[in-house]
Amino acid sequence: MTEPLVIRVRTTATPEQAYAALTTAEHLTSWLAEKAVVELPTRYEFWGTSIPEGEAPHQKLVSADGTTLRFTWLLDGEETSTELAVGTDSAETVITLTQSHFDFNDMLTGASIRGVLQTFWALALANLVDYLEGRDITARPDFTSPEFRATVSINAPVEEVYDSLLTSEKVSAWFGYPIEIEPHVGGRYALGGIDNNPHPATIVDLVPNERVSVDWGPAGTGTWELEGSDGKTHLTLFSSGFDTANPPFAAWLGSVAGLAELRRYHEISDWKPIVAAA
Repeated sequence: MTEPLVIRVRTTATPEQAYAALTTAEHLTSWLAEKAVVELPTRYEFWGTSIPEGEAPHQKLVSADGTTLRFTWLLDGEETSTELAVGTDSAETVITLTQSHFDFNDMLTGASIRGVLQTFWALALANLVDYLEGRDITARPDFTSPEFRATVSINAPVEEVYDSLLTSEKVSAWFGYPIEIEPHVGGRYALGGIDNNPHPATIVDLVPNERVSVDWGPAGTGTWELEGSDGKTHLTLFSSGFDTANPPFAAWLGSVAGLAELRRYHEISDWKPIVAAA
């Protein structure tokens, strides 16, 4: 049995505001899903194109006590367990997600839709934090489409955003994982660092301040396109070249969650990562 997936995120919102955003249908449809029905203490459901197997609701409420929400979620024939708990840590509001039935191998192989759970929740919680703090959410996925494209506007000059896409230290900071980059066509883009990654991705296209493309192998090629205007940057991330019969949704959601953090990295003066230490 795999260990439960645990993700902790911090927000400047109060615990009461965070819990309301988790347990009110109007809030849920703003940051998580297209449709939601919440009738505490008996019903908690969400569904839509941005939810795995979201053609209909598959959740059953277990409990909701004012700080912690628990529900089961049927995914790929398995009844998984989800818990969202709101608390405080060092005067910060912290939201903790605990999710059962996540297998890292499913994320790599696409063998089960449950393989998207880690990056699904990473993006959803990033959007929740931005929603709570009065910011636009980054994007929501579409599990009915293999078209992978997301655009954000970043309040920073295009040169700064471009630099933060190719400087190893900066990328490692906002992505939250060590990444080593050789910033030229043919250069290695290595998750975990070049010495620790025998099969790094490769930069296949690079136009300073305009475009960066990285070949991720079976997951396809990811491209950032940048356009600067009035001190702001319009950044579009899209993927191509993957197996459309088995789209790499897990990798895509992780990339978009990274985009959410990149935007905060440039726009929040006292920025620190959304993800809190376990």
